[in-house]
Amino acid sequence: MKFSQFVYERPDYEAVKLDMANHVKALKMAKANDVVGIAEEINRIHSQFSSMEVLGMIRHSIDTSNEFYSQENDYWNEYGPLYEELLNDYYQTMLASPHQELLRTIFPKTFFLMAENKAQTFSPKIIELLQRENQLVSEYDKLIASAVVEFDGKQLTLPQLGPYREHENRQVRQQATLAHSVYFASQEVVIDRLFDQLVEVRTKMAQALGFKDYVEMSYRLMNRFDYNREMVEVYRQEILNQVVPLTQKLYERQRNRLGVSKLAHYDLPLEYLTGNAIPKGTPTEIVNKGLQMYQELSPETGEFMTTMVEGELLDLLSKPGKQSGGYCDYIPKDQAPFIFANFNGTSGDIDVLTHEAGHAFQVYQSRWIQQPECVFPTYESCEIHSMSMEFFTWPWMHLFFEEQTAKYQFSHLAGAVKFLPYGVLVDHFQHEIYAQPNLTPAERKDVWRNLEKIYCPERDYSDDPFLEKGTYWFRQGHIFASPFYYIDYTLAQVCAFQFWKRNHVDKDLQAWSDYLAICQIGGTKTFLEIIEVAKLVSPFEKGALTQVMSAIDGYLSTIDDSYL
Repeated sequence: MKFSQFVYERPDYEAVKLDMANHVKALKMAKANDVVGIAEEINRIHSQFSSMEVLGMIRHSIDTSNEFYSQENDYWNEYGPLYEELLNDYYQTMLASPHQELLRTIFPKTFFLMAENKAQTFSPKIIELLQRENQLVSEYDKLIASAVVEFDGKQLTLPQLGPYREHENRQVRQQATLAHSVYFASQEVVIDRLFDQLVEVRTKMAQALGFKDYVEMSYRLMNRFDYNREMVEVYRQEILNQVVPLTQKLYERQRNRLGVSKLAHYDLPLEYLTGNAIPKGTPTEIVNKGLQMYQELSPETGEFMTTMVEGELLDLLSKPGKQSGGYCDYIPKDQAPFIFANFNGTSGDIDVLTHEAGHAFQVYQSRWIQQPECVFPTYESCEIHSMSMEFFTWPWMHLFFEEQTAKYQFSHLAGAVKFLPYGVLVDHFQHEIYAQPNLTPAERKDVWRNLEKIYCPERDYSDDPFLEKGTYWFRQGHIFASPFYYIDYTLAQVCAFQFWKRNHVDKDLQAWSDYLAICQIGGTKTFLEIIEVAKLVSPFEKGALTQVMSAIDGYLSTIDDSYL
């Protein structure tokens, strides 16, 4: 079936509740030879209603102005926590089952680890708070999706403003960046209110469940099985020591390429005076080239992308009313990944085609897993698949960029390095905010700007008082919708850099098969276990950053900027 033929039907909550209750009761009373079959039937029920939730969410994100799916989004905001309560009863029963030994030989270890975390992070007494959190996140999403900026005589969405912010003409990119900033300034009071309420709601949840703060609760919510708050603090310091000096070296090269005495914040998106590398062709042609690329990369990727294209499981164009950003999700009932993006004619279109396809390829390879909770791994592991796919597809970038391929690859690798301090900045900011939930909006902005100066000292906002007071984070949707997710990107990026080195520098023929192996195990192993299967070095291991940053620095140093 094509995506348009997928049938959405709102579940009957009371019927699902009764069905789940009957199966959970049966699970409690089951004999050893019946327990697995009952658990598998619960998996089927879970897959059915979660598929409707995902399908409704996807269609709402494609067009937030669609009245029907807006109402369905409201339904899931309200009822999502109630379905979560049904699952929590199941998890509690599985953890208390007298048939633990049998169940643990059939269900992945991570299922039980996740169930234990769910038991600590969910209670019926926080359902109203979870519902309120969902409503606030939807309000933020709609605010960004509905944004229209008048520029160049056109009405543009925020993603459509992107090419102007990379324009070779400095005045154009300055004005476009200012227009982007002006929109957020016009919504400052609204965004401050939304975030105030999100911090309050999340802090109340943590307190109700007995956590020290929402930071502590989040480590459980994020299923961080292998590492803790203290390890992340050490890792952040390593980024400051090992990566920030390299980013400043790269920004100095960029300043010289652009021929300016000092980089302004609106200069940062432009890498070259001749313009950034831009993909050639229409969106349809880009998808066809992507299909060719994945067919040539491996039999597995070829089958996967053919399925995606033929099933119309991609929605790529930016349009009014569409949510910002990009994502991959999975509809378990149909075993169908889905890729969402906002193409705007920049190199980011290709990044998203490879990045989100990395997620989709992993989940396509993991669709054999019966437990819906374990098809995707935890977030930091998920991002290894996506970020590494960006590098495994390098040999095919000429299909998209032609004579600008070297320019793209330099920017892609250097940009990934520059991302690390920013990703850590987002994480550090959230740690500070949720450890001090009573900060005022002005104090939160001060926290951001002070940290920004440490991790991203290249950012000069002297001509933009709004950004100078610490509001850049307003545009970072993860801070609102997926708190504490962002450090996962950086941890995965360090792993992806190792795949880049093995594949492109060391010419390691085993690199792809190791990558394929971690796609196939999905979420049946923890983050550090997945790293071990991939034959990579943990980002938390001493020297991991030193080795890979040295390799990247050496590679980028051999490239003549004047050639680019």
